[in-house]
Amino acid sequence: MALKQELLDILACPKCKGDIYLNDNKDGLICEMCRLIYEIKDDIPIMLIDEAKPLPEK
Repeated sequence: MALKQELLDILACPKCKGDIYLNDNKDGLICEMCRLIYEIKDDIPIMLIDEAKPLPEK
């Protein structure tokens, strides 16, 4: 079961309070401003700053 659009619409980055979006693999939420990805485990987004991983360089 994937995350519902209603949930994605209200979630924000816990660090900067900016917009986040689902990555292409649908296994993480990306904040471009902070350059972080918040993993999704068992359909639950892990929205802890300490658990976020840096986005790979382009």
